Amino acid sequence: MGLRYSAGVTLRQPFPLSSLPALWLLTDERNDAGLPSAISTLPMGSAVVFRHYHLPPQDRLARFRIVQRLCRASEHRLILADSALTAREWGADGIYGAARSLYPTRRDLLTIATAHNLREIGDAARMGADAVMLSPVFATRSHPGAPVLGPVRFRLLAAQSPVPVIALGGMSPRRAGSMNWPRFAAIDGLG
Repeated sequence: MGLRYSAGVTLRQPFPLSSLPALWLLTDERNDAGLPSAISTLPMGSAVVFRHYHLPPQDRLARFRIVQRLCRASEHRLILADSALTAREWGADGIYGAARSLYPTRRDLLTIATAHNLREIGDAARMGADAVMLSPVFATRSHPGAPVLGPVRFRLLAAQSPVPVIALGGMSPRRAGSMNWPRFAAIDGLG
């Protein structure tokens, strides 16, 4: 049975923190060609967030199935950037997106919300997200010239989060290590 808040809406039980992967790979058209190699070199039990927004629906599903087989072979969690309904139909382990797009969350899906500031972190927690990807920590190739949080502001925001925080934006194993941050995500910073 889920938790309830005053409006009588059932909230989901949080995903066990001990089961939350440390390393997350986000997919898109930039890293598509190298996905089989990237997924096979991730440590066992990592996570892959399948985005591939650039593909038409049938092609996106076909590519998802290929990535799904690769993830299952290495016991990685596969999170879909889409609705809970689609994630369940496709057999994903969870959903990813802005907090407002994740409601209503499903108890059987790992729910990862995107956040860029304290308000969005709060929105994610209220919507029942299991974790937030807080970004951008550093400059990224995806958004050249965009403002960044930097390690100090990232830590200040993360300290206010009631849910676990995954660092995103210009992250690499070296940067995560220098920040001594336990969970991070990257698109092309893993190679």
